Parts: sequence; structure tokens; C-alpha cells
Amino acid sequence: MRKLSLSLAAACALSASAAQPNDTLNSRLYRLFTPLTFYHNVSGNMLSLSQSANAADEAVDQALMSVYLNRPDLVKTTETQLQETGTLRQDIDQPIEQRVELTELAAPMPDEPDVVPTSGVEVTKPKFWTRKGDGFLQFMQNYVSDNWYKGGESTYSLLGSLTLEANYDNKGKWKWDNKLEAKLGFLTAKSDSLHKWKSNEDLLRLTSKVGLQATKRWYYTLQLLAWTQFARGLKSNDHRTYSDFFSPFNLNAGLGMDYKVEAFDKKLTGTVNLSPIALNYRYVGRTGFPKKNAQTVDEADISWFPSRHGIDDGEHYKLDPGSQVTADLTWKLNENVTWKSRFWAFTSYKRAEVEWENTFQLKVSKYITANIFLYPRFDDGNAPDDDLGYWQFKEYTSIGLSYSF
Repeated sequence: MRKLSLSLAAACALSASAAQPNDTLNSRLYRLFTPLTFYHNVSGNMLSLSQSANAADEAVDQALMSVYLNRPDLVKTTETQLQETGTLRQDIDQPIEQRVELTELAAPMPDEPDVVPTSGVEVTKPKFWTRKGDGFLQFMQNYVSDNWYKGGESTYSLLGSLTLEANYDNKGKWKWDNKLEAKLGFLTAKSDSLHKWKSNEDLLRLTSKVGLQATKRWYYTLQLLAWTQFARGLKSNDHRTYSDFFSPFNLNAGLGMDYKVEAFDKKLTGTVNLSPIALNYRYVGRTGFPKKNAQTVDEADISWFPSRHGIDDGEHYKLDPGSQVTADLTWKLNENVTWKSRFWAFTSYKRAEVEWENTFQLKVSKYITANIFLYPRFDDGNAPDDDLGYWQFKEYTSIGLSYSF
């Protein structure tokens, strides 16, 4: 180790004294300051009989040979490996300069606000109530000349309807549906010498249901129905009044189950209510109606008014327990035709009432529609008719303005 140190010191001294300003790049002094490498010409120069012309190169070779012989473990690579790696590029004659770009002093960052903005996210209060409605005003006209070969008479009628709904759904278990329906229509005919106008469609009805969800589509429901009319009910060339406001008035309460209908890709929607426990209250405030089983005009004139509506003579109300079924459906057959159907049936197990209202609505344009209304009814609480028995029937067609909101 001491010999190695002395050799390296001697080589350094020689290199310092022998190196002149005109030394070329081929000088071997750099070999002392690079990782130790085994050079082929070192051993060749040491064994050569001729003496090197450069004393510094000879000293370097002696120092490297001493390392090769005494500490071969320090040699990391060979000249052959260096040649395989390649040489430095000789085509670069210009020094490489670093480009440094200076930027202006950046402004200090503003202090962050205490409240972080929500990036446009708006939190609104849940909307539990939904409201909607629709209405129409339609005109019907039929003209027949006095000399028409088949006879007949001209008639004119006007019909208005309004439906309002307000429904509550807390998106959980409870719902509360409310619907108010109002219809009023008047008819005039030349053959009626007593009445210039008389009603041919008259209804004021409220439907209210409170439901507690049992399954996905079934609800435990308490349903309340109340209905009466606006104007007096008259017949052609008859001075008697057959019905009036609150005469009759019906109030019906039913406890049961309500089923939510969604079918045919939600084109058929609505509800079906089954109430095995129901109570029907009917009230007639006016007197003077014809008796339901009157055989003569005189007997009808002096009879008790409420008896025509299934109430006993001398009474103004009747209370019937029983059961009922109610269905309220809307079927959008296509883009222009909609079928609205309401079915209601009540039985006290002594008498039965069945009503089936059907409205086919044809959309002519955005604000013009044509309606076909079919209304069969069954009621065995009154005397049967000679032709239809306990069945009753109403039908009309109309066209006019309509609006939904």
C-alpha cells in the first residue's frame, strides 16, 4: 500500500513538472483522475526495450501498473469495454450554454374565503305537493228545419268542465290525493215550452284519499267521496223539479286498500280502491220531488220529495253501511286519443248502485278537442223502467276548447 501511494505521488509530481502548455489531448494524465481502467499499452510500455519520449506518460504507466499488480480489485473496467461503449463526439466545436428565462415577480396569492363556493350546486327543499288541472268549454248544435221529412227538432247545448288535483307524497310511506270535479251543461230545445234552458250535465264531486304504503303498489287507504249538483234537474214540458243543489247530497267513506296502476309503459295509469268497509250517507234537503212509485200526476205532485232518491217517506236522509269498489284510470291510447274511465260500485247488501263514466278525448289541436261521453248506471233503489229495468244511460258528443295546466 505504501508503494502504491509513493507511485501515485511520484506520477502526480512528474505530471505537474512535465506538463507543458502545448500538451495535446492524447496525454495520459487524465487516467489518474478517472475510474481505474485496465489499458493495454500500460503493460506493453513497461516491457518495451525502448524508452518513452514523455517522462510524464512513463510515470503514469508505472503508477497504473503498480495498481494492477497490488490492487486489481480497484480496477472496474477495461479499455476494450470503453471502446465498445464509444467515444466522445468530436463534431461539437461550440460550447453548450444553458438558456435561463427570467419571469416577472408573481403576485401574492389571495387569501381563501372562509366559505368555499359550492360550484353551482343548489340545495332545494323537497317538493311534496304536486298540483295540476284541466278544463274544457264545448258547444254542441243540431239544426233540423221544420219541414224536415223525418221530423226532429233543433237543439243547442253548452258544456263546461273543470278538474283540479292537489296530491301530497312525502317520498316515504304517506300520500294524500285530492281531486275536485265540476261539470255543468245546458240544453235548449224548441219543443220545451216551459223551460228556455235546462241542465243536461251537472256534477260537483270531491274525492280525497289518505294512504299508508304497505308494499310497492298497495296502500292502506281511507277514502272520502262527496258529490252533489249545481242547478235544478228538469224535464221537458214538466213543471216539477227532480233534483237540486244538496238534493241529493252523497257522502261516502270507505276503509280498505288502494292499488297504484302503471301498465303498458305507463300509458295506463290510475288507482283501484277496494273498501270492504264503507258507509254511505245520502241527504235531501228539498221537499216536493215526485214520489218514486207515483202512478199519476196528482199523486206525484203531493208526494214527499226525498222518496225519489231512495229515502223513506217523511225522512231527509239515509245511512247505509256496505262495501264499495272505485277505479279511476287514464289510458293514453296514442298521441291524440285518451280514454278516461271512472268506475264506482256500492252495495248495502239490500240495494246496489253502479256507475261507469267513460270519456274518449280526441285531440284535434293544442287547444281544441272532441269528446265522446258514455255513462251507463245501475240503481235498484228505484222502481224499474219498462224498457231498461234498473239500468240508466247517458251519452253525448262535443267539440270545443280545452286547456291543461
